[in-house]
Amino acid sequence: MATTSPPLRRTLTLPAVTISGVGVILGAGIYALIGEAAVTAGNALWASFIMSALIASFTGLSYMELSSLFPEASAEYEYTRSSFGDLTAFVIGMMVILSGIVGASTVALGFAGYLNGATGIPLVVAALLLIAGITALLLTGIKQSAAVAIVFTVIEAAGLVGIILIGLPYLGSVDYLEAPGGLSGIFVAAALIFFAYQGFEEIVKLSDETVEPEHTIPKALILALIITILLYILVSVCIVSIAGWEAIAGSPNPFAQVAAGAFPGGYAVFTAIALFATANTALLMLLASSRILYGMATKGRIPAALGWVHPKTRTPWAAIALVGVAAMLFLLPGNIRDVALIANFTLFVTFAVINAAVIALRFTRPDARRLYRVPGTVAKVPLPALLGIVTCIFFLFQIGTTSLLIGAVLVVVALVIGWVTREKQPGTA
Repeated sequence: MATTSPPLRRTLTLPAVTISGVGVILGAGIYALIGEAAVTAGNALWASFIMSALIASFTGLSYMELSSLFPEASAEYEYTRSSFGDLTAFVIGMMVILSGIVGASTVALGFAGYLNGATGIPLVVAALLLIAGITALLLTGIKQSAAVAIVFTVIEAAGLVGIILIGLPYLGSVDYLEAPGGLSGIFVAAALIFFAYQGFEEIVKLSDETVEPEHTIPKALILALIITILLYILVSVCIVSIAGWEAIAGSPNPFAQVAAGAFPGGYAVFTAIALFATANTALLMLLASSRILYGMATKGRIPAALGWVHPKTRTPWAAIALVGVAAMLFLLPGNIRDVALIANFTLFVTFAVINAAVIALRFTRPDARRLYRVPGTVAKVPLPALLGIVTCIFFLFQIGTTSLLIGAVLVVVALVIGWVTREKQPGTA
């Protein structure tokens, strides 16, 4: 017999949602990947951050319209299902889950880079230990309160602000247009560093707990993006100003290396901050992925066994175990760049479809109530959404052949699973 749960209490206001959004976006991506991005972008890292921000901004506008049209926490699944049907929605749901799993693998390798610099523990070993530890914690039923989340955000942001403060006296000391890989190198770095913006789309999932979500969510999303973009650009300019791009290029622990010569104990302080940020981000990503997987299992879209909840811990053990094992498998290449690009594949595909959903719904549901509309419409087509599709596709082809092939395989697997499970549903031909 089905039971009806009471609705979530709507208590979140614009400042609270904005701060939460900044906290979600300000994960460990920049700590883990800025050194890899510097390899091709050099001192022009700032340009790569601006380019990646364009995708986030175009797609952010689309999320704003869709969240005002569908103020439900189901987000991507509901948007895609309403536009392109259940099978496409299933594939995008799987891409969202994979973005969390592979994203956790990426930041675990970032964690390992900082830990290796301090202790010498091999990268893959350290990353495996982190994922195993997080999986064990999730199985026991660890919970994170809003207050704790704010503390985590403050610590992560403090590290970025610290680099900015260290770098301010050095502004103007380098050529900020110097890019060893030229314009193409800046594009490649942008495709990689986009990982640092992962999370802005999560803001719409606070809809069920937000006061007047149709108004609040769109405003909070764009404010959180603006704050994060400005912070990232400042960090990218300041970190290369301190010692030039060569000092951090390819470094597994760039923040700690730069801070080492800035003040006594700088290396240890920034290593600790980076370890904290990466571990916390990996935990949140695996937690979110396991819960989405659990939700899909309870709705019959994937095997029901993945919806099994342990009677004592009240946690979805099967779903948690699966995402934990999957994250460990994605660690095996051992190269943070390769793993991050696979994660970005899932993001670019998801965001291309989200932008396409805005355009499709302008034609299929033109009279639907929208409290926010993406501006710049020509012949019913919102140009920012169209540009979002174009930029996502463009950056897909910047991630390299291997990442594209692996990503394509993941999409095909998701399509097969979605088709098979749809066939098993009652009333489906």
